[in-house]
Amino acid sequence: MFARHVSLCLKPNARGEFTRIFDKEVIPMLRKQSGFRDEIIFAVPGGLKVVAISLWDTKEHADAYKTAGYPAVLKILHKVLDGTPKVQVSDVISSTIHKPAAIAA
Repeated sequence: MFARHVSLCLKPNARGEFTRIFDKEVIPMLRKQSGFRDEIIFAVPGGLKVVAISLWDTKEHADAYKTAGYPAVLKILHKVLDGTPKVQVSDVISSTIHKPAAIAA
């Protein structure tokens, strides 16, 4: 499993709109992406900083989303974002929703 960790900052008073857009527009897009497993979004209560972590079956699936889906997501969210999100990627080594190959073997 592979993860994309996106750190972003919202414009003031945009958290409700961000949540609405993400739930109504972004999540349906993600569900159509091959290899997509889950999305988890974190925010400090009342804060403008948000972390979104998407989980993918493989690095190849996450890379395909990076070029085919992510630009559309940024376009949808541009009105609520303050600045450019920062993306980090990583292998998932432990999770309750999958068994890593090393453990399963």
